Amino acid sequence: MFMKFKPAQRKIAMGLLSYTPEEKSIKLLLETVQKYETESSWELFLWKEKEDIVGVIGIVNETENTVRLQHLCINPSYRGEGLGRKMVEVMQQRLQKNMVPSDAVKSFLESCQQEETQST
Repeated sequence: MFMKFKPAQRKIAMGLLSYTPEEKSIKLLLETVQKYETESSWELFLWKEKEDIVGVIGIVNETENTVRLQHLCINPSYRGEGLGRKMVEVMQQRLQKNMVPSDAVKSFLESCQQEETQST
């Protein structure tokens, strides 16, 4: 289940975003989270499984019909369970917009789309 990011969840969001290789430094993590807090086109959502926040997905509204999937991070303890794919699917259903990947999540999003094509 997605929850819209709130500033009180800053440390949780930073912890999850730190799993992205490009977001390793504290300074860069702070700058990224600040963008999600201040830029109206940047939106961050936390994913909750039972009582645990285990993932984060960040989007940037590019146009009226298109969003960029900027970040997709999952706690390593929950990887390999199809959670990332589920997060992307739920976000696409929620937004009803074309979702294009940032370079950081492009290969993951493409693998989700390939699996979807192969299963149909």
